[in-house]
Amino acid sequence: MEQLAHQIDRSLHEIILSSENQLEILVGNCQSEMRLTNTQEHILMLIENNAFTNKEIARQLNVSQAAITKAIKALIAQDLLVAVRDSRDARIVRYSLTELAKPIAEEHAHHHAHTLASYEDLVGQYSEEEQAIISHFLTDLVKKIRKEV
Repeated sequence: MEQLAHQIDRSLHEIILSSENQLEILVGNCQSEMRLTNTQEHILMLIENNAFTNKEIARQLNVSQAAITKAIKALIAQDLLVAVRDSRDARIVRYSLTELAKPIAEEHAHHHAHTLASYEDLVGQYSEEEQAIISHFLTDLVKKIRKEV
């Protein structure tokens, strides 16, 4: 049991290192020549079909508005986003993709799908009973990390 606890600790450490300063872990890397973080790419993917406000993006990603503001400023500076005043309320600013950003958003969406398919392939190697145990363990682990247990 102690050996498994150490394996969990090492695995979580590897996950943290892989995702440092990112909001997600994706299998593979986007091939865009733009220097973007996964977070910035994820913002592009989120607003590909919807013009979101800063607050809506922050809520979707479960991060602070300040972090989103910083990411959005960098995306605007690279001509990937434009700010658009809401037609019904000019106080509200929404963000839309530029043509340059659309392929990046699409590629990021592809990486999401590829990542989920990779997880499904991995989990498919286990029996339904083992999958239930893995699911139960992950749920409990997240609760423990969040100090809910």
